[in-house]
Amino acid sequence: MKISILHKVVTLICICAFLSINAQETNAPKFGKGLFNLVGKDSTFTMKVGLRFQTLATSQWDADNGLSNPESSMLIRRSRLKFDGWAFSPKLKYKLELGLSNRDQSGASYFTHNSSRQILDAVLKWNFSGNFVLWAGQTKLPGNRERVISSANLQQVDRSLLNSRFNIDRDIGIQLRHKFNLTDTFLVKEIFSIAQGEGRNITRGNVGGHQYTTRVELFPFGDFTSKGDYKGSDLKFEQDPKLSIGVAYDFNNNASKTRSNQGSYMFINGTSASSSAEFYQTNISTVFIDAMYKHKGFSFMAEYANRTAEDALAKNSDGTLTGDEVQVGNGLNIQTGYLLSKTVEVSGRYTNISLDKNITGKGAENQYTLGLSKYIAGHKLKVQTDISYTDIGFKTNQLLYRLQVDIHF
Repeated sequence: MKISILHKVVTLICICAFLSINAQETNAPKFGKGLFNLVGKDSTFTMKVGLRFQTLATSQWDADNGLSNPESSMLIRRSRLKFDGWAFSPKLKYKLELGLSNRDQSGASYFTHNSSRQILDAVLKWNFSGNFVLWAGQTKLPGNRERVISSANLQQVDRSLLNSRFNIDRDIGIQLRHKFNLTDTFLVKEIFSIAQGEGRNITRGNVGGHQYTTRVELFPFGDFTSKGDYKGSDLKFEQDPKLSIGVAYDFNNNASKTRSNQGSYMFINGTSASSSAEFYQTNISTVFIDAMYKHKGFSFMAEYANRTAEDALAKNSDGTLTGDEVQVGNGLNIQTGYLLSKTVEVSGRYTNISLDKNITGKGAENQYTLGLSKYIAGHKLKVQTDISYTDIGFKTNQLLYRLQVDIHF
């Protein structure tokens, strides 16, 4: 008999509570810094336990039909349980993040043993020498900036269309990270990753080859305050201009999904998801160029994405088309915001998606979003709302309104 997710969570929290009673040191941090912190005997490990969730309400209309008959819904968009700290030595850090909401766990299939995908991150980070850190496990790949920014720290209710069409999300593998200073203020960060190339929580082995990602980030004015280059909004009110420019290249060898390691598998010869499945495979490359700028409450983020494939049209063994295709094309996202006070921000975003219509049959999409955020306790407790107008090629234009409450412990 399967144990419910709630039962698992309650059991896990009880175990953590028991550990806290027997730990050398226990304290309840201030709001937003975790539920509680643990320090093991002889200081051999630490653990911070955190919990967060987002409650989202949406209304959507067909803009070309007089805004009649809106579609409305409410849901727990995300709910996460997080554990992080170090083990044996502060040079060996770890992070474990579990998804509890239905949206967090969606994607069960034959390739995940028909089980929900509860594990988001499970990664070790070993600072083995100087500024070199080796990551091993499942976590986000170093792709586009917006994807790597936590959903807890977004400037608007959710990420852009560019992210949903082009991101390379999470995978299991290793990452080597390094940083160095060119001058007293000019900082450079580098990341190289080798991953399985199938996405997160795949249990049926590796289809095709591996996925290779490299990313370089330039900080001409020095590092941001409190890792602000990967947080939406300038809540720290940077007193000096701060800029980060990133370039990433991802190569997925013999990929079998429509969006590199994301999207759906491309089956051939009439097979489907089973032990006898056969896959169409092609090399897929994705390029990301992005930037983040912050100064005195003003923030600006821009991203460009381009995906290409060696042969984007999936074919059976006899050369006939299967009907699947790699989602090749370009995306552009420009986003800015200004804090009217320490707690109120207005923001705007423009996104363009231009997939190759000769291959995908899809027209260009343009989305315009206006947002308003109230930061009660920074990103740890906030209310965000936005309204978006989407001009969709070959389809009815859409108007979307969203309201979300986000809380972190």
